[in-house]
Amino acid sequence: MKPWKSIQDQLDLLKSRGMLITDEALAMQHLSRIGYYRLSGYYYAFRKRVPVPNMPKPTKKVLDEFIPDVSLKDVVDLYVFDKRLRLLVVDALERIEIAMRSNIAHVLGEYDAVAYLNPLLFHNTFTDLQKRTGLSKHHEWLGKQARLISSSKEEFMVHHKEKYGLPVPIWVAVEVWDFGAMSHLFDGMKEADQDKVSKLYGIENGRIFATWLRSLNYLRNVCAHHGRLWNRNIVEIPKLPPKAAIPWVGFFENDNHASTRVFVLLCVCTQLLNKLCPQSKWSERLIELLNDFPDIQKFSLNLSGMGAKKGWEEVLNEIWKTKNP
Repeated sequence: MKPWKSIQDQLDLLKSRGMLITDEALAMQHLSRIGYYRLSGYYYAFRKRVPVPNMPKPTKKVLDEFIPDVSLKDVVDLYVFDKRLRLLVVDALERIEIAMRSNIAHVLGEYDAVAYLNPLLFHNTFTDLQKRTGLSKHHEWLGKQARLISSSKEEFMVHHKEKYGLPVPIWVAVEVWDFGAMSHLFDGMKEADQDKVSKLYGIENGRIFATWLRSLNYLRNVCAHHGRLWNRNIVEIPKLPPKAAIPWVGFFENDNHASTRVFVLLCVCTQLLNKLCPQSKWSERLIELLNDFPDIQKFSLNLSGMGAKKGWEEVLNEIWKTKNP
């Protein structure tokens, strides 16, 4: 267990490792307000790296020392950029989540007001019993939704339960779903119904679209917990349709780095918002933010860390212009 350190001790440790501190009082404010450990995720990119000999492939060891001339201001500037990026992404995800709830309710509600209860309306991978638990994914999802409905203090839900009882129709239930509940139910829908929804966003294949929603749910969780976003490796990687169907995916072909960083999800958000809110300025705000990346290129840190290699701006503009003149 590492020993507790005062704010002054933390500052002294940074200085001992070669970080420039131009204003000690301001630096202590940053450490007190943001926290040494949270900032350490951003320090990491500025640490020295040295080759490790006798390895089967090129490998570098990360040292505790910082690259020469790195200041705490550089680190905080990167932190602030990342915060602005998270806030912009949350704005997009809110619009996408609300629209998707409505889309799912509309498609499934046409079958039955409580369609979510009927296993025959879902794919068998969602409704088959799992050996490990003896339950289906559908059972587990219904349990989560029941908890969301039971715990809801929203007036519309309280009113509906008092006047009409349970179960509530899907167009009411969706209002208490979180992104995870929404994306998991979409994952279990039959392919024809997935396609009905995905085509609203210019995606012919609903199974591919389901991976997009899973990836956006992961993105939403990172943002909700204020996690580092700009150079994060994406755990839930979206599948991309053929370039012939969606031209912008060519930007990511044969590029594992770009395909597993956040820029691909920013492109997904742009694609969905293009269809959902064609008059929105979100894409313009994103381009403006990315062009305002901190002046830390001298440390070999730039937008490529988030998968936005050369040509990224043209890609975003092309997505936005598609069927949106």
